[in-house]
Amino acid sequence: MIKKNQPVIRKSWISIRKYLNILSICLTERMTYRNDFILSTIFRFLPVMTTILLWQAVYRSSGKESIAGFSQRQMIAYLLLIHISRMFSSMPGLANGIAHDIRNGTLKKYMIQPIDMIVFLLCYRCAHKITYITTSAIPYSFLFLICADNFDDFPDLTILLAYILSLLLGFLLGFYFEVCLGMIGFWMLEITSLLWIITTLNYFISGQMMPLNLLPEFWRTVLYILPFQYMAYFPAIVFLGKLSTNQIICGLLIEIGWALILFIIAQYTFYKGLKHYSAFGD
Repeated sequence: MIKKNQPVIRKSWISIRKYLNILSICLTERMTYRNDFILSTIFRFLPVMTTILLWQAVYRSSGKESIAGFSQRQMIAYLLLIHISRMFSSMPGLANGIAHDIRNGTLKKYMIQPIDMIVFLLCYRCAHKITYITTSAIPYSFLFLICADNFDDFPDLTILLAYILSLLLGFLLGFYFEVCLGMIGFWMLEITSLLWIITTLNYFISGQMMPLNLLPEFWRTVLYILPFQYMAYFPAIVFLGKLSTNQIICGLLIEIGWALILFIIAQYTFYKGLKHYSAFGD
């Protein structure tokens, strides 16, 4: 029995090693642009500070110490944590890149090589995130150090582990969501406008603009079921300790469920699209 399974095990190991090598190559490539990552991170602080100043003005004009269950300090902490969430879940250019490959015929490079396109893109994005998070660690640490007074307490180990898990799942959600959007390129010639609309809508319903607590209860319930809040809002409020243990477990299970659903949709639309794909182009 062991001898019969040896070829399968060997083939699986070769496949895993192949994608590990791809990840290593992509990581080396992305590290070449580490200075660009640092510079772009510093410039991202400008809108962060603008948003903080805006909310400080909102609290002063309202005369309230708390809005939707958030004190001014908690709101600032939330806005900072949102950027950590988006650091994991945002996938700039992924959907456009897939649609571009489909439209220009360059998708055929994945068809003539023993490489799964989605797994390859996942390795590439993992390398991108590792590089970005590593190079951004010092600037973000400096920013959080300056704003440390806005955080009440550091979460305990259980909450911290749940927070890290929610960030990693947020990465998978963001990746497979963008892949699904890119697959629309099999059926639509141009998807730029559609992507702009979805990205703008996602900015609001994922909680990047403001905490979802400010929305009416009906919409909060709807967004709790949908995957978007798990890309930004959910990890932030987990860290801030605004959820009970049961709510955290339920949220993580929903997040895992959506990651699996988007994974299946991405795989299905890819192989469905290949059936009528014509590799025209360069």
